[in-house]
Amino acid sequence: MIFLLVVIYIAFIGLGVPDSLIGSAWPAIHTEMNIPVEAVSVLTFIISGCTVLSSMFSARILNRFGTSRVTAFSTAMTAAALLGFSFAPSFLFMIPLAVILGLGAGAIDSGLNNYVALHLGARQMNFLHCFYGVGVSLSPYIMSFALSGTGWRTGYRYAFFVQSAITLLLVISLPLWKKTARSEEAQEEKGVSLRISEMLKRSDIRLVLIIMLMTNALEYACGVWGSTYLVSERSFSAGLGAAALTVYYVGMSIGRFLSGLLSGKISTWKRIGIGCLVLLPATVLMLLPLDGAFSVAGLFLMGLGNGSIYPNMIHLTPYNFGKDVSQSVMGLQIAFAYIGVMTAPAAVSIISGVFGISAYPVFLALIYIIMIIALGLFIKKLKKQGKYDTAI
Repeated sequence: MIFLLVVIYIAFIGLGVPDSLIGSAWPAIHTEMNIPVEAVSVLTFIISGCTVLSSMFSARILNRFGTSRVTAFSTAMTAAALLGFSFAPSFLFMIPLAVILGLGAGAIDSGLNNYVALHLGARQMNFLHCFYGVGVSLSPYIMSFALSGTGWRTGYRYAFFVQSAITLLLVISLPLWKKTARSEEAQEEKGVSLRISEMLKRSDIRLVLIIMLMTNALEYACGVWGSTYLVSERSFSAGLGAAALTVYYVGMSIGRFLSGLLSGKISTWKRIGIGCLVLLPATVLMLLPLDGAFSVAGLFLMGLGNGSIYPNMIHLTPYNFGKDVSQSVMGLQIAFAYIGVMTAPAAVSIISGVFGISAYPVFLALIYIIMIIALGLFIKKLKKQGKYDTAI
């Protein structure tokens, strides 16, 4: 089981590898292809939309083919898409590749998150998303190295080799999943299926959906636009901007790793609260017109503070809403998380088009404020229901 858990963690590295490539490479891509900087939002919207679509239908696919085979095949899909990006002659060729990338990512995310949520604890959930952070931290470093030499296309090819190696590991590990299949079935709990309309009528669920949307909007607004902001407003080179973005993802990985280590010592709600407190100085550093190094520090703290909020909220779902309906609520939470992923980069694109990229830190601050308000109201609601358990 330990080796299988390691394989699952490595597979989540594969989920993270493609996500930060576009943000770190985009300053070079849009210059080479002579397209508007805002066009990145088209690709991120397509990738996220296809991820949502894949997640919606993942249950049928996973039940038919199994988590192991779906994860291996989906990782291979993302590898093929990355290789395609490296040879794309124009922006239009990137669009169908973005579709493939999104479809593959959705199946990996749904399958592995569901597996860990059902069979493992808070520590493993945080470590799982920590390894996602390793993947998204690795990509900007790879891209920065490539940009200092042969260019962004080589960076995508390097990422392809990483994904291919992970795919091979997943294929080799297929027998391990079969050995645990019976124990997985024994642990499954049948729940009550709720309609979306039923869930949206509940104020506590609406509040948690806002939290999930905002934490992911903050994550992807930083990941997609952080490098471009540093290049445009802080006079960083494209290579230095990509390297600086690595700092953001390292902060995210550290935040999730520390949260996993502290599980059992500090309650889940306290870990969420610490993350929210760290986001305050991060927001201030991004807002202040200081040297670029302070903006990089702000991005690091953004990753550090926000990194653990999403996995800990996922972990709390059965406790907040009951195990019988947790699967229904979980699906809707993940859907709204991806809505945040889809809309935040596009919103930054619109705002920067109207007010300039200098308005980017204000947008981040607005997301933070909305999330804190929703989180406070949600905790208040849970206390009234007697579900706010600080011992978890």
